[in-house]
Amino acid sequence: MKRISHSTIATIIGVVYLALITNLLLIAACLPFIVLLVTTDPMLSWPLLAITAPFCAPGLTAAFTAFRENSAGGLSPVRAFVAGWRATWRRSLALGLIVTGVAVVLLVDVRFFSDSPLSVVVVPALGVLTALTASVALVGLVAISEAPKARLLDVVKAAAYLALRRWYFTAVSIAVLAIQAALFASIPAIALGITAAPALYLAWANSRFTLRPVLDTDEVAAA
Repeated sequence: MKRISHSTIATIIGVVYLALITNLLLIAACLPFIVLLVTTDPMLSWPLLAITAPFCAPGLTAAFTAFRENSAGGLSPVRAFVAGWRATWRRSLALGLIVTGVAVVLLVDVRFFSDSPLSVVVVPALGVLTALTASVALVGLVAISEAPKARLLDVVKAAAYLALRRWYFTAVSIAVLAIQAALFASIPAIALGITAAPALYLAWANSRFTLRPVLDTDEVAAA
């Protein structure tokens, strides 16, 4: 049998360290939202969840920054997370507020029309709009982590256009995050402590590839 090289071992340790540290920092950044999810019935506490959800957005962009720095061999995970949070919290929080507001309106409409004769037509349409909102949120947060100084309107436009244009990448990302959410509902400790970072990493990688046309354009313009 071939012996595992020291570089391979170091790489494995680095990946594990990145995942564990990112999970811990994300828990800290999203603590109020997570506590409400774990200790209350979301069907009853959804107004409080809607209030606290946007504050998770800076933690997500910080995690995406840590992923990027790790892939580029830059800052350590902790320093990258903190730097990403500081650089992106304003725009990511604003996007989080917008997306949460839209999602609340759509989900309330779903509840309202669910018992209506129009439910066969309206509810699926609202479901598609909700999925599109989640897609724009994900791709938009990745865009903010890549270009913290970009205008929020430009971010939303690019995220909406490219999330639809490269829907197959977006669909994979949303499916992975949906599985992560289901795992959290059944086994919160595993979802928070182990699988959160890998799921977000896959979503980040897909979304970053989705944004390549915009990012490449920005790089050419900067050059």
